[in-house]
Amino acid sequence: MEESWKGHVLLVPYPGQGHINPMMQFSRRLISKGLKATLVTSIFIAKSMKLGSSIGPVHLDVISDGFDEEGFPTGGSSELYLEKLEAAGSKTLAELIVKYRSTPYPIDCVIYEPFLHWALDVAKDSGVMGAAFFTQPCVVDYIYYNIQQGLLSWPITSATVSIPGLPLLESRDMPSFINVPGSYPAYFKMLLDQFSNTDKVDYILINTFYKLEAEAVDTISKVCPTLTIGPTVPSRYLDKRIEDDEYYNLDLFTLHASISTNWISNKPPRSVVYVAFGSISNLCEKQIEELSWGLKNSNYYFLWVIRESGQINLPKTFLEDLAYTVSNMKLGQSHRHNPHLLREDPVFLQLPYPSFSGLFCAC
Repeated sequence: MEESWKGHVLLVPYPGQGHINPMMQFSRRLISKGLKATLVTSIFIAKSMKLGSSIGPVHLDVISDGFDEEGFPTGGSSELYLEKLEAAGSKTLAELIVKYRSTPYPIDCVIYEPFLHWALDVAKDSGVMGAAFFTQPCVVDYIYYNIQQGLLSWPITSATVSIPGLPLLESRDMPSFINVPGSYPAYFKMLLDQFSNTDKVDYILINTFYKLEAEAVDTISKVCPTLTIGPTVPSRYLDKRIEDDEYYNLDLFTLHASISTNWISNKPPRSVVYVAFGSISNLCEKQIEELSWGLKNSNYYFLWVIRESGQINLPKTFLEDLAYTVSNMKLGQSHRHNPHLLREDPVFLQLPYPSFSGLFCAC
């Protein structure tokens, strides 16, 4: 099929599991339409996972995040990581685009995660199109846009929030970055910087579908040409147009997914709650305690994806009361309410299991 590619798209996600997955899936969609798609990972991810030149039909290549050898240290400064990611990433991305100019398929468009807003500047300086790929809901994106543009004052002090083009919102409806001033300052700046250069972007792509957020999509479309391209999940669970498309197939964490699938398969229909808050959210000890007891008292089975740092804050009596046992800090089970805890999301698609009754996650 190499001879028949209609164009070559370079996809540049933020190097995190929840950002790589949607772009990996969108890459497959582009390939099904006759485009060549190359997904970019960091050098460290490629080395540590021993990635080859492709995953299925998706080609792979690398840029540097500034931590090529050992990776970003746990507990390190977010500000430092983002600074080094921009410095090393922009340089190596430009070099990557130059490299492909000498191939039969030079890069025609860079689809980038807006967390990496500098990728658009690199694309434009290199003479190629740039499209921003937003993984968050359109409403959330538009709220950040209004703050970045100075159209919405922040911090928010009123009980209600009025944003043109959106229904009247309450302050508690705001994303936690906005509702809790000072939380994750480095990442909050990164969220606002997503829109620092959108006047240059050719398209905005949003991981949603129109009927879900029609009002917000229509509103943000007045800012820039906008396409809804979601939900970016394997084709098996949508239209089945892509053959053998069941999994994302790029998991950053090696876990015993088979144990989890066996555990889920043995539970009654609609009896399990799936709990996950992503790789950036950082719950305080009090929040983890309240969540722990809330899940226990719900009388539902639950599958809780929680980082090792979060497990340290689990209430001791909660673990004891549930007869909790730990094996290598990866898996916990109770003989009573029978929860299932994982250090990281194994990213096999859990939700189609009949046993799932609901999803409790970060926005």
